[in-house]
Amino acid sequence: MAESTSNVLIGVIGGSGLYHLDNLTFIKHVNPETPWGFPSSPIAISSLPSGTQIAFLARHGQGHTINPSAVPTRANIAALKSLGVRAILAFSAVGSLREEIAPGDFVLPSQIIDRTKGVRPASFFEGTSVVAHAGFGDPFSNKFVQWLEKRVQGVLETQGNGAKLHTESKMYRAWGGDIINMSVLPEAKLAREAELGYALIATATDYDSWREDESAVTAADVFKTLQTNATLSRTVAATILEELHEAAEEGHILTEEVGSMKFAIMPRSEKQKDEDRQKLAFILPTYFS
Repeated sequence: MAESTSNVLIGVIGGSGLYHLDNLTFIKHVNPETPWGFPSSPIAISSLPSGTQIAFLARHGQGHTINPSAVPTRANIAALKSLGVRAILAFSAVGSLREEIAPGDFVLPSQIIDRTKGVRPASFFEGTSVVAHAGFGDPFSNKFVQWLEKRVQGVLETQGNGAKLHTESKMYRAWGGDIINMSVLPEAKLAREAELGYALIATATDYDSWREDESAVTAADVFKTLQTNATLSRTVAATILEELHEAAEEGHILTEEVGSMKFAIMPRSEKQKDEDRQKLAFILPTYFS
């Protein structure tokens, strides 16, 4: 595994429109090479006013040059893990499938309906001689999401200009999605395999063209909302990152993930290739070193 950067416990992944964070002092770029290649972009290591260091990764590359289906997600997650990151706070622009989730609103999802299976690599174990079955009934880190809820709500109430936070998921009750996007999978699954805490703050840009009685959403409308959402996302990040680092250091919000792969990996056998075990040691040195 790559040498970790000193005390970088929190990784932030920025989605469409969110290419940097505020209230940070840039320190350096790092670009770890992983067994799955290089991340989408060099990772910016920056410090909060207290000196706490944060890793920021632009999911779609510098200048937004990578399509959702081509994002090197395995490399992204592996690179963050190699730096010592324990928890990932991901941001993503989404389309709303619910009347009550208006453009500009924020959502903390709790479940996922996967429509990307087979489209892109979804596991670090894919293509190796090692089999693992990561628990994924709860795709997001429950304690992490609960920790975020009141803090994101507080920022929106004071600085959100009317933006609302939605946390309830109706997916299992009605099998109807609340939001739609192309990034949360396989990102969340890979974070679970790497034993990292993972939570998504989704920001709605539009109603995804399902309102038949209204005129089509224009690119200009979406771009304007995207910019507004990105600004508010940076405010949210600037407000909570210091406290999030402290929570990750204490560890309570990450107890679901740490050690979760211990019994998910099939026992070692002579059929497992040494090169595959060495590859997986990059993200799970405890089990493959």
